[in-house]
Amino acid sequence: MPERTLIIKNGTIVTMNKKREYIKADIFIKDDRIIDIRPNLEANAEKVIDADGMIIIPGLIQTHIHLTQSLFKGQADDLELLDWLKKKIWPLEAVHTYESNYISAKLGIAELIKGGTTSIIDMETVNHTEAAFEAVLGSGIRAHMGKCMMDYGKDLPDSLMEDTQNSIKESIRILKKWHQKGNGRIQYAFAPRFVVSCSEELLLKVKDLAEEYGVMVHTHASENQSEIALVQKDRKMRNIAYLHKLGLTGENLILAHCIWLDEEEMNILADTGTKVSHCPNSNLKLASGIAKIPELLKMGVNVSMGADGAPCNNNLDIFGEMRSAALIHKARLLDPTTMSAHTVFEMATIEGAKAMGLESEIGSIEKGKKADLAILNLKNIHNAPYENVDIISQLVYSASSKDVMTTIVDGNILMENRQLKTIDEDAVISESNRILKEQLKKIKIL
Repeated sequence: MPERTLIIKNGTIVTMNKKREYIKADIFIKDDRIIDIRPNLEANAEKVIDADGMIIIPGLIQTHIHLTQSLFKGQADDLELLDWLKKKIWPLEAVHTYESNYISAKLGIAELIKGGTTSIIDMETVNHTEAAFEAVLGSGIRAHMGKCMMDYGKDLPDSLMEDTQNSIKESIRILKKWHQKGNGRIQYAFAPRFVVSCSEELLLKVKDLAEEYGVMVHTHASENQSEIALVQKDRKMRNIAYLHKLGLTGENLILAHCIWLDEEEMNILADTGTKVSHCPNSNLKLASGIAKIPELLKMGVNVSMGADGAPCNNNLDIFGEMRSAALIHKARLLDPTTMSAHTVFEMATIEGAKAMGLESEIGSIEKGKKADLAILNLKNIHNAPYENVDIISQLVYSASSKDVMTTIVDGNILMENRQLKTIDEDAVISESNRILKEQLKKIKIL
């Protein structure tokens, strides 16, 4: 194949390199890599983007997403977690078809790209998982993702309750088919939903398989007090301690939420290198609580960010997540210096890359790294005045996903001047409305 070349000229680059430099320079991209960064760069390229007056940032990273739930936005408001799952989300997931899961994934991906998110860790539902893989492959976004695994518990719709061995076999089949697809953009991650819906046999097998195939495990833990009570009653231990006993904790495990932790569990996370995805708006909307993120960061725990599923947030906007993360911990601790804008932006970029095990590839704008970038116009009314203002403070406290003009992954332009290139936005909106009506009818019949 012929080489693809791209130059982005005249922008101000928020590098997120070790020195955390801002640089006024040009970026030369060949195929999927950043080849050079310097002012007045002279090189021939197929395409030139003039980013004069714009801000160029590393592609934003969300480490806890449910693309399968994008179709259900607005369908499960004002409920606590377990009611939210049992009354709304599980019934909706249970009636997914291949087509509906495909459209749901495309809908979510379109929103993510329009907000400058270039990489995600995604947990799918139990069935029709490959539809989401197809959507990710075609869209150009980067993803660690896996089939949701559920073989235990009460109040599950029949179509979501799996036989343990079948769940394992199907996960392995999908892994073998999809892992490292799309020039390595797609990587498999085993996705047992949470301890409440997974047998010990399943969790132990997931541990062994993740080690065998060298992939991550992505699950929920300690999101809700009722959830923890169920785990304690059933497994006679708290969530994190139980996962640690099984040998699941470690650098290849990422846990969404981790709100209700005791001191022992916080030490386990720090000592084992287990990673945490902070989803502040989901935690607020479901009234789950506020995680002790500043404390975990002080202990050296890797903490990154995610919007979670659309129906427990009602958008997938990481700018909203960053702002909330910077604000709620100040109020909780009565300390305006905690969770600075720079700390939060690190969580959405280089710390997210570390969470994915990809810090040598993404998370900062440096020579040799993957060309995953977003170009923003911060000269809008909600950012004004913008002279003599720290750029990262603008990005965290006042910027919006609507400020993102162009999104690039692997050197491919996925959106330019707010126009999606790999997804037909109008068609996805139309199809999502049509399919949601069909799914709601199915639930009423059931």
